[in-house]
Amino acid sequence: MDKFFAMQAFLRVVEAGTFTKAADSLGVPKPTVTRLIQTLEKELDTKLLNRTTRKVTVTADGAAYYERAGRLLSEMEELESSMSRAKASPRGRLRVDIPASLGMAIIIPALPDFFARYPDIQLDLGVSDRPIDIMAENVDCVIRGGEIIDQSLVARRIGEFYIMSCASPAYLKRHGVPQHPLELNDSHQTIRFVSPRNGKLFAFQMHKDGEVIDIEGRHQLAVNDSNAGVAAALAGLGVLHTLTFLVQDHISSGALVPVFAGWCSQPKPIHVVYPPNRHLSNKVRVFVDWVAELFAQHDLIQRKCTLPSCSRSQPAPRQREKIIETVG
Repeated sequence: MDKFFAMQAFLRVVEAGTFTKAADSLGVPKPTVTRLIQTLEKELDTKLLNRTTRKVTVTADGAAYYERAGRLLSEMEELESSMSRAKASPRGRLRVDIPASLGMAIIIPALPDFFARYPDIQLDLGVSDRPIDIMAENVDCVIRGGEIIDQSLVARRIGEFYIMSCASPAYLKRHGVPQHPLELNDSHQTIRFVSPRNGKLFAFQMHKDGEVIDIEGRHQLAVNDSNAGVAAALAGLGVLHTLTFLVQDHISSGALVPVFAGWCSQPKPIHVVYPPNRHLSNKVRVFVDWVAELFAQHDLIQRKCTLPSCSRSQPAPRQREKIIETVG
């Protein structure tokens, strides 16, 4: 038996909660993981896991073994990654999950630079807005916007985003230019956003000179993807309240027009989030540093908002927060 692989399999079972998910993350058949755990328990002469048809739970001995084995494997990974070759050329499979809007607009177009720097990293990129279980799905890190729900996760703030309102010239020609956000409640059509998590419509909040307004807005169309919302606004289907970096280029070209001069959202933080009690490997570290550098320099992030007053919004708090919704 490969003792270290058996230890790794045990850690994956504990983190994933099932043998099936652990086997999938390791890329081996489920019976292989089962045999590894059984052999490990036999060698240790103790029961590490309680198994039922529905779930797997860790025993007291298993919990103690999990902590010690986790530290040992982390130290081994640290030793390997500290070697000069690993430092010079991080390598291996890296699993990252990112929101669709950030991925399509900013991260994916910049990946040629990442692969030019780190050609030996294989990146498995999940592009979605669904909530994921980082531990159970064995994801190395995720990029999310908003507040942090799970305080046990480690989060590094890498930027912030704003939200603004805009519409196409054709829509504004037909319906007139709204002068105040409250007009959206009765005399204009809005393009609403539906949470991909729970199917609920989002209300949005606008700020100006200390005044805060919550807007619902009449709508004929609601979407669950921010890029679809931009497409709808370009088609003249209503006033869109969306992420500034998704519409900056359309505003610069004149395809979309900002409305409600001086009104904007407060900045929202963007974090890289990864599991606790797990060594941040060199390949994860270089990706985190790379994406932080990308956001610090990217024009669509740094312009923040086409409306001049939005850049004067109060900065968002920098304490750890909870992710309640992703950047969609």
